[in-house]
Amino acid sequence: MSLKSDLARVRGLGSAKDGTHHFWHQRLTAIALIPLSLWFISALLCMINGTYFEAISWIAQPHVTTLLVAFSAALFYHVKLGLQTVVEDYIHTEWLKLASVVVLNLGVALCGLVSIVAILKISFTMS
Repeated sequence: MSLKSDLARVRGLGSAKDGTHHFWHQRLTAIALIPLSLWFISALLCMINGTYFEAISWIAQPHVTTLLVAFSAALFYHVKLGLQTVVEDYIHTEWLKLASVVVLNLGVALCGLVSIVAILKISFTMS
């Protein structure tokens, strides 16, 4: 005897235990973003009167490149998790929910990829 509804059995849904995984990933990215955001904001404030070439040479430093890539990856993954939760909670039409999650995942992945490639391009061009 199964406790799943007929629709859940057909769709393969049920107690996937995916909620806590999603919850913990969102909390861990939030915790990682605290020091990364503080570092990023303080670095930007220190460079507020800097020139373009100073900014480029700053980004090209290996430790700065590493921190910027980590910041971008954590930020875009955190955005994906948060927006996915909003879509799943507030869009009730199944096909629209699925389409929104797919578009959201592709959009965030594209933005994250573009930002990381830009950081790496600056870093490798200057070194």
